[in-house]
Amino acid sequence: MKLAPALLLLTSLACAGCATRPPVPALVLAGDAAHPATAAGWVRTELYFGLGTADGKGGVDEAGWRAFLDQEVTPRFPSGLTVVDAYGQWQGKGQSAPERLRSKVVVLLHPDTPAQRMAIDAIRAAWKARTGDQSVLRVSQPAEVSF
Repeated sequence: MKLAPALLLLTSLACAGCATRPPVPALVLAGDAAHPATAAGWVRTELYFGLGTADGKGGVDEAGWRAFLDQEVTPRFPSGLTVVDAYGQWQGKGQSAPERLRSKVVVLLHPDTPAQRMAIDAIRAAWKARTGDQSVLRVSQPAEVSF
């Protein structure tokens, strides 16, 4: 009779792993024509803008940055973007040490099309023309996107 409780315990333990969990509902918002539920052929592009030295002397102030964003970036990517405050370092040609910079990173998720690539290049050119900076770093990589 002592074997029966032990057998019951062993059977219970063996079956404990057999229980299944109910499926988790998808937490994906329904998309629209511009933002389908899932999107293939999209990329994530990050643009790195130096605003000026980390000590706050010179460069572009917050109002100047917002004006640039409103005039050059938002019209080209009206569906949305993300701006991140950052600190960066940059060593230009002929410089003996890197500059420490206040920076902004703009993150764009967009279809990988010639028109979108041209829009990004226009943003970079506009920043260089406005500030005299040598470059705007661009990083692009494939992205799985869902809305």
